[in-house]
Amino acid sequence: MDKTTDHTRREAAPVVPADDANLVSASRILLDGGLVAMPTETVYGLAADATNGRAVASIYTAKGRPSFNPLICHVADRAMAETCAVFSPLAHALADHFWPGPLTLVLPRAATCPVSELATAGLDTIAVRMPKSPAALELIRLVGRPLAAPSANPSERLSPTTAAHVAENLGDRIDLILDGGVCRAGLESTIIALTKTGAAMLRPGALARSGIELLTGLLTAPDPHAGIVAPGMMRRHYAPRAPLRLDAVDAREGESFLAFGAPPKGVTASLNLSERGDLEEAASNLFAMLRRLDATSNAIAVAPIPDTGLGEGINDRLKRAAARFPKDGV
Repeated sequence: MDKTTDHTRREAAPVVPADDANLVSASRILLDGGLVAMPTETVYGLAADATNGRAVASIYTAKGRPSFNPLICHVADRAMAETCAVFSPLAHALADHFWPGPLTLVLPRAATCPVSELATAGLDTIAVRMPKSPAALELIRLVGRPLAAPSANPSERLSPTTAAHVAENLGDRIDLILDGGVCRAGLESTIIALTKTGAAMLRPGALARSGIELLTGLLTAPDPHAGIVAPGMMRRHYAPRAPLRLDAVDAREGESFLAFGAPPKGVTASLNLSERGDLEEAASNLFAMLRRLDATSNAIAVAPIPDTGLGEGINDRLKRAAARFPKDGV
């Protein structure tokens, strides 16, 4: 049976260790058009064969994701990436330095690119990344094709950093969940678009700006008129159900307080992203702690986070998570 036609399954997807045997089973599911949640070093991804338009469509259906929001295509090596995208000298240099790792490059789509246009939202560019996770890399190698893999969560909601998070939110909509433990980075990849004049930061993430700029020079802001050209650019994203109040120095009645470093005097922290003020630890804890507070709180106050290094990515996620539209009444 073609799994892409079955969106009504009610049995929960099995959660299995990401070992050799289960990776082989997962690859067969993907080649049959199914959906598999896979661990990466950033967050868990919801993988489908990127060359299969019906399989890619099932990602959008499972997540409730708008189809104008493109997906990242994950590759196993540079040769696979170059079948998808046109690499400039700067793109080669960035890939040499940061791949495998949490850097996504938005590049011109190659004329012979096998990836479904649905995965790229009909754009003439494509977002590609080589993940660092051994399980993810082996799964892509076994499939032998790029895998489209956004975060394995319902659209706009908190990204999953454990297999249990995936099972809780998408378990009855997908075929298999590979358990690779807790994601080390805890933030999605940094996304860079290469332009004729340099490079633009489309989404800050698990790779800090400073290291990238050693190769690119000063990263510019996205073109405000270009629309959504990469994942993570929607105004509201990565959001818990409870409203967030950012840069908080106190906890108001009914709020849980998410601290960073020592909490303000007189404030009891419900959870602390990093008691020692370490941004890498805070990034790793961000989504899991927001998820825990969301399960028990009516509102969440978040302490100020320095906007340096990985703090840029943390603050980007928090601002999008806190965004409210007029219909929200806030």
